[in-house]
Amino acid sequence: MPLSVGDKIPDIALKTNGPDGPNDIDTGKLFAGKRVVLFAVPGAFTPGCSNTHMPGFVVKADEILAKGVDVLACLSVNDAFVMDAWQKNQNAHDMLMLADGNADFTRATGLENDRTASGMGVRSHRYALIADDGVVQYIGVDTERGVVDSSSADAVLAHL
Repeated sequence: MPLSVGDKIPDIALKTNGPDGPNDIDTGKLFAGKRVVLFAVPGAFTPGCSNTHMPGFVVKADEILAKGVDVLACLSVNDAFVMDAWQKNQNAHDMLMLADGNADFTRATGLENDRTASGMGVRSHRYALIADDGVVQYIGVDTERGVVDSSSADAVLAHL
């Protein structure tokens, strides 16, 4: 069953890229005691993610953070090196890039999207959530290919 309002964020180790390479980041610690906005994309450098989804969060990052958000994070089923390169490509310096390379977090949330038939493997559905102290307060999932609506920066701002 997919993650929904009132659910606790799963405690899973993800990766983020630091100065010395990939580092583990535990979602339990990341979300504990904080207000976090997390948005997930099917894949870094893909057209919808790079041209529509990510740019909305880059442009609205200051507004989102000004609403009392402690962490703005982007997650994808990519490795930490790809997420680091995409962050630089998108000028997404105000957000934490989270790599879920094996889709462990994505599966734990029930938001996986099996794209193996098209050669893309298991990906994440496009979604955005707001969590307070690790409990989901809002989640918007866009399951139609190419649609960025419930998971957009504007949708998140409307719920902050």
